[in-house]
Amino acid sequence: MVNAKIPFELRGKLILGSKSPRRNELLKILNIPFEQRTSEADEVAPPGLNDIETVSWVARQKSDALLPTLNSGEILLTADTEVWMDGIRYGKPKDMDDCQKMLSKLSGRRHRVITSVWATDGKIWNNCSKLTLVTFEDLPMKWIEWYVENYKPFDKAGGYGAQEWIGHIGIKSIEGSYDNVKGLPLGAVIEVLNPWVIS
Repeated sequence: MVNAKIPFELRGKLILGSKSPRRNELLKILNIPFEQRTSEADEVAPPGLNDIETVSWVARQKSDALLPTLNSGEILLTADTEVWMDGIRYGKPKDMDDCQKMLSKLSGRRHRVITSVWATDGKIWNNCSKLTLVTFEDLPMKWIEWYVENYKPFDKAGGYGAQEWIGHIGIKSIEGSYDNVKGLPLGAVIEVLNPWVIS
């Protein structure tokens, strides 16, 4: 296990504004100390925004919800990941039936996975969004039903986790960042944290 510091340090304490275990796991790869803090945002965006603008809006909502908890010297990092296809937003499924329907629509087709990341200390705001194209194999319905029943991916946009069984056997191709599909593209994290990097 690598214990060396990352090649840069931050001017402040990093706060991850997410309860996602996947984002927690990915952020640890950067070897930057951080604290996890959560709050609820309604994740509703105004009509008329395109897919990237919608994801960015929701990620910013998450920052706004936690801003009152931010102390001096803290840097807040929030993110939102969404699945889009044909201009339709595939959020977190409501239940098993909704999840199966989502995966049936995504089966055999290419969709867009977008993550938007925001960082702020309450004065400076920085944002970056990443897009990855994911193509599924044609998924037999019995595969979809088995996956949904056993993995219950109701906390995941699009109703699936690329790092889970369905990703290993069902994803035909990924064009772009795999970490983006998991929910936190680390290149984007480094980019948005740049104003607080100690050279």
